[in-house]
Amino acid sequence: MSDASQVKGTYSFVSLGCPKNLVDSERMLGLLAQDGYVLVPDAEKCDLVIINTCGFIDAARQESLGVIREMLDRKKAGLLKGVVVAGCLAERQKEMLLEEVPDVDQVVGVYGREEIAKIADRIMGDLHEQRTLFRPVPIQAQDDRSRLRITPKHLAYLKVSEGCDRLCTFCAIPFMRGKHITKPIEAIVEEARELVADGVRELNLVAQDMTYYGLDLYGRPRLAELLQALEEVEGVDWIRILYNYPNYFTEELYETLASGKKVIPYLDMPLQHINDRMLKLMNRRHTKDETVTIVNRLRATIPNLVLRTTFIVGFPGETEAEFEEMLDYVKATKFERLGVFPYSLEPDTPAAKLPGHLSEEVKADRRDRVMAAQQEIAFAFNQSLIGREMDVLIDGPATDPSLVGLMMGRTYADAPDVDGVCYVQGDGIEPGDMVTCEIVGATGYDLVAKAKSSAPPRRRRARPKSRKKASSPLNIIQ
Repeated sequence: MSDASQVKGTYSFVSLGCPKNLVDSERMLGLLAQDGYVLVPDAEKCDLVIINTCGFIDAARQESLGVIREMLDRKKAGLLKGVVVAGCLAERQKEMLLEEVPDVDQVVGVYGREEIAKIADRIMGDLHEQRTLFRPVPIQAQDDRSRLRITPKHLAYLKVSEGCDRLCTFCAIPFMRGKHITKPIEAIVEEARELVADGVRELNLVAQDMTYYGLDLYGRPRLAELLQALEEVEGVDWIRILYNYPNYFTEELYETLASGKKVIPYLDMPLQHINDRMLKLMNRRHTKDETVTIVNRLRATIPNLVLRTTFIVGFPGETEAEFEEMLDYVKATKFERLGVFPYSLEPDTPAAKLPGHLSEEVKADRRDRVMAAQQEIAFAFNQSLIGREMDVLIDGPATDPSLVGLMMGRTYADAPDVDGVCYVQGDGIEPGDMVTCEIVGATGYDLVAKAKSSAPPRRRRARPKSRKKASSPLNIIQ
């Protein structure tokens, strides 16, 4: 847009769900901006509201429906002209949406995002004849460039593929996103360059199944080659890799993960269970022994590795002994970062038909027992970092009113939104700065640090230095 006369309308946007969905949201925001629509923060003072929904589990669907109903109430009160529902819930349960919230102006499937500006035009022009828009799964990955990012300027999510071929029995993602589609290496590198030119220093690679990358397009896994290509992009400091399933770990990938200058030693690898019978019922396509071998190899290969994983407790038929096998593995492996979820029954998945569904009370108890064990592990890991010199990427001022004057950032060990933070004391620190700090304390899942007086060059090597002998912690949080 060049001037106010080109403004077609104003809109507010609600993005729910995972970082992969966030990329779709940012692409829609970019398309709307290019077409003359202005984003405003207040949903009570705009023409349209677009809700990019999550449909992964029931709790996410209920959250999406709650937001939809709230916006429809505002429309009924005359505060909005239209409400558009997009994303995974729209893709998964179109008929339900049209029945439960019939006043929605437009329902847009996952692959209808490219036409969001035309949808806005129809609503602004009172042409409501097309209330649903669904497109077939594309034969090639979509172009995610020209986004209007809503993440902090210095970090971005970079989607390297779409869909999933895994067909885990508890998961409905393939029904919503379709089969795996690899985005070509050249296209990803070009998008990375665009993001860096926009101020990005940390690239967080996302996919439904990261280690599968390349198999459909190139005939073999090529994640290692993608990482090598991204290492050559000028201006990138950190490359973080999320959603790595324990399959397709090639020799080249082990070597690339260990030797990269910008690929940080942080790996997110959702395991979901460790018992062989549970893994088979989940259709995870790997065994306990294979998992243990991969984890041990990663630990031995990658210095200073931080492993994040997720587990599901209370899967249909899970016995107490099978749960305790998982719990023992968590205690023995000492994952630095871990999340655990009670099994959520998804009506259109194979797991819904399995016998032996457990009560919510049993699932909650098992979740709490895993998290209690993990809390000790995570707290001990943070304590082990005290006295170490580490780079901290600053996200912004501390949001806790009791921490006025401190900045909040993350070490390589913490991914945005899902892990802890590092509170930094120092002068002249701005969001997006990479600051060398001494870790001087830990408070639960978070770290406390002091910026070093001799600041390093702005562009730094991603690999952390070897650990120093711990010094006495200094409490800088008053």
